[in-house]
Amino acid sequence: MSGMDGLALATRGLRKSYGSRRALDGLDLSVPAGVVYGFLGPNGAGKTTTMRVLTGLIHADGGTVELLGRPFKRGDRHRLFEVGALVEAPTFYPYLSARANLRELAASGAPVPSKRIEEVLDLAGLCDRANDKVQGYSMGMKQRLGIAAALLSDPKLLLLDEPANGLDPAGIVAMRDTLKALASQGKTVFVSSHLLAEIQVMADVVGIIAAGKLVREGPLKELLSMQGVVKVRVRPNLVDAAIETLAPLAPAERLTETDRDEGWLAVRLATDRAEEVNQKLAGAGIYASGLESGTDLEMLFLELTGGQGPSGGEGAFVGLGGLNGGAPAGKGTAA
Repeated sequence: MSGMDGLALATRGLRKSYGSRRALDGLDLSVPAGVVYGFLGPNGAGKTTTMRVLTGLIHADGGTVELLGRPFKRGDRHRLFEVGALVEAPTFYPYLSARANLRELAASGAPVPSKRIEEVLDLAGLCDRANDKVQGYSMGMKQRLGIAAALLSDPKLLLLDEPANGLDPAGIVAMRDTLKALASQGKTVFVSSHLLAEIQVMADVVGIIAAGKLVREGPLKELLSMQGVVKVRVRPNLVDAAIETLAPLAPAERLTETDRDEGWLAVRLATDRAEEVNQKLAGAGIYASGLESGTDLEMLFLELTGGQGPSGGEGAFVGLGGLNGGAPAGKGTAA
């Protein structure tokens, strides 16, 4: 029995360098079966390099990878018929319809029942446009078709790099519901994303990397329970005074990511102590106009990655559904 039993995906000591730059520096990931796993990291942390190694697009300099309980090594590309993936930009024959593109992919990989093409078109919400040429598709529609291609072989493991790229809000919600439904059916969904709020409502387990190393991994609820945050809003000209007033109670910091954050402070305190924050400020003549308590993946992310925001990806996309990526619907890497 190995130490990776019960895991759908695992890496140990994964290393990859590009010249003098080390993209992966001993990366250890443990992805349980049957979950949505959120893979997070700031720009340049090594997320896309990891995805490329996992799909055989590049080879690691060292370390090991296990997919679905078995080692994944150089020359094991046939193993990817068990894996669906969308890594980098989906590429299709533009003059063919979505249905025809999926037929081409099905013919180039593991055997796929004809009804499966209709099933994945339905899952991707493309039934109404399935006969339209892909050259007329929007970016979001091409992204949905890429997800359909990744699902074509009905894989047990799905690897998705920024799957919400190009989707409108309704499309993002539909994608989230689809991925959660797949996990509920026992499939494992590994999602690399910069949309922290989306990961917070979708993922069961999260892994955060920085500088090519894992800095935190575990069930999302457990990680957030250790990251209590009380947010309080005061008049913008009183922010500094509020921070000083709250210092004996807990560390506080200004939220300045957007104009919407003007006057807001984040207080690192157990969420059931929000009333104490309000009382402390009122005692100093500072009155809160807003008070929120809860757990915040963004605060945890920024703390663990040294204040770097999440990236929107390190490269483009390559779809795969038993390796569908790269060249349009070809036998190597298609769509």
